[in-house]
Amino acid sequence: MNTKEQVLQKMQQTGKALLPEELAQLLDIEQKDLGLLNESLSSMESEGFICRSKKGRYSLPESVGCYVGRIQSTKGGSDFLILDNGDEDMYIHASNIHGAMHGDRVLVRLQDPRQSRRSREGEVVRILERSNTRLVGTVMNKDNDYIVLPDDKRIHYPLHLGKSDLKNAANNFKVVAEIKAYPTDKGEMTGHITEVLGHSDDVGTDILSIIKSYNLPESFSEKVLDAARAVPAAVPQSEFLRREDLRQKHIITIDGADSKDLDDAVSLEMLENGDYLLGVHIADVSYYVQADSILDREAFQRGTSVYLIDRVLPMLPPELSNGICSLNPQQDRLTLSVFMTIGKDGQQKDYRICESVICTTERMTYTDVSRILCHNDAHLCSRYSNILEDLRNMEELMHILRSKRERRGSIDFDLDEAKITLDETGKPVSVSVAQRDISNQIVEEFMLAANETVAAHMIAHNLPAVYRVHELPDEEKVKQFNEFIHNFGYHLRFGDQMRPKVFQELLVKLRGKSEELLISRLMLRSMRKAIYSPQNLGHFGLAAKNYLHFTSPIRRYPDLVVHRSLHWSFQGEEGKDKLTKYTSRLEDIAQHSSVTERVADDAERDVEDLKKAEYMQQHIGEEFDGIISGVTAFGLFVELPDTIEGFTHISQLDDDYYDYNEKLYALVGQRKHKAFHLGDKVRIKVAEVKMADRRIEFTILELLS
Repeated sequence: MNTKEQVLQKMQQTGKALLPEELAQLLDIEQKDLGLLNESLSSMESEGFICRSKKGRYSLPESVGCYVGRIQSTKGGSDFLILDNGDEDMYIHASNIHGAMHGDRVLVRLQDPRQSRRSREGEVVRILERSNTRLVGTVMNKDNDYIVLPDDKRIHYPLHLGKSDLKNAANNFKVVAEIKAYPTDKGEMTGHITEVLGHSDDVGTDILSIIKSYNLPESFSEKVLDAARAVPAAVPQSEFLRREDLRQKHIITIDGADSKDLDDAVSLEMLENGDYLLGVHIADVSYYVQADSILDREAFQRGTSVYLIDRVLPMLPPELSNGICSLNPQQDRLTLSVFMTIGKDGQQKDYRICESVICTTERMTYTDVSRILCHNDAHLCSRYSNILEDLRNMEELMHILRSKRERRGSIDFDLDEAKITLDETGKPVSVSVAQRDISNQIVEEFMLAANETVAAHMIAHNLPAVYRVHELPDEEKVKQFNEFIHNFGYHLRFGDQMRPKVFQELLVKLRGKSEELLISRLMLRSMRKAIYSPQNLGHFGLAAKNYLHFTSPIRRYPDLVVHRSLHWSFQGEEGKDKLTKYTSRLEDIAQHSSVTERVADDAERDVEDLKKAEYMQQHIGEEFDGIISGVTAFGLFVELPDTIEGFTHISQLDDDYYDYNEKLYALVGQRKHKAFHLGDKVRIKVAEVKMADRRIEFTILELLS
């Protein structure tokens, strides 16, 4: 037990404020070691583990009404403390924030409930750790004073510049600025510009600003590029002799027409007894990206590829991601193959994993496969006659696997996603719902089957892996969801354990109903987010006991980890030592991968919101029908059929005074009792687009029946 743990244990046991000398006595620390104890106490105080009174006594924060956590600010200007101990969030009034900013780790004192405006309100007494050292924003000249207004509206302070700090920037230029002095009750936030991104109206500056704000890497260093260029552009002859040669099999890729990083390919054979032999063949990235190499360290740091409508920030350099690692058509490629024998009932009878080499027969697109299977396109059927039977068998197996998943309770949220098309200048010309055709479903089911099979294999053979886990939903959120759906005549009935099948059965009942979208989205909000973990905790949403990511090692680091572990397991005694050493790294890999995934998701969503807002600038004053997708105490969110969402502030509902009914997810008029419920259809007019906030504002014209 280290000194920190010993100090915390003794303070918990005594429940008293203690002087350093008293702690030394309790811990049997000699006089000569008092200096080391004082250093530890000072460090623990700066980290927020303990508090020090004016008289020099140390206490646990909670015992003196203090709490430690991170500031979470909203775009609307409110601030909250997200507590380290997981307790209920605490509100921080602007007068009590004392210079703390979004993301900062702080020590907060709980205010007397009799003097505060809320039941749990706090005041920042110490900033323990600053989260922001830089920011991205727009230069503005305000009364001859140059400031940078942060793009991240959760940062509520402008950054003040001296004229010498401007560089080549001017009014309305997007910049990256380093913070020199943080805001206090007595002083402003100041800093200097480190990079000028361009004028706000310049092509590409908008997305570049988002990339910079999330600190995403735009390019690879020369050392990384040199390492990628050094990788042979052809498969070594020695690997043809060592691996299983699958080049004569019908193996195809199915991807988007613009995809360049092709991770996965599939094959399907019908066995004499009527069983299916499904092959999933995944690019063997781990052969080229060796553990602890410069390429591996770069891939780990990035964690994932980021897809931003008009560009990709890849996890691996293009020489690998689009070249030797990509399963390009009619090219010899190294793969890890999973062969699964599946019966007509969808049950897996056997499986086999091997190192292989393939040469894909065809490079198919989602669109062409769907035209063949759904529309029997004569030209395409003739062009791909060599694999036509394979495709029809794949469709058949897809339905079998999908039906099996549904029966066991796998929850399938079939929610719309946006497809945004830009012109050559980067301007959005259309926003529509992305099609999820039968071809997408084939790939999805086959990849799910491979991921589950490999996860079960890793468990059975005690191999280190990073699992994709999805824990049980929060009981309180599910309770609230259950209360709401009762208004529609539905009810979730659980026994002694929460099971995904109950949620899936509700989704089946909802199919085709007017309330399907509404309830599906609320159900999704009641679920936890899936994360990566070195422990196999199961996947609630998929109703899968074992699950991990194996099928996208070009663009996801956890998949690369699984591949590496499999390779070492094939090496027998030689690989055992590598596997043992790798186990100790898995916790760090899992946590980092979860963080980079979340950052990528946020950046992708911000770019999408940006382009949607830009698109709607062309439609100000126009009217559309939409559905209320969110209800808050301060207004309504309305989503249009093309996935674009806008907001109506409660002050715009001027025919009555409206109160927020949390249980009904509704705003209800005090006098006329008119109500706007989540899921109601409304007619709206596009009132305004605030590009700086990426916010679209609607005026509600009428409530539709």
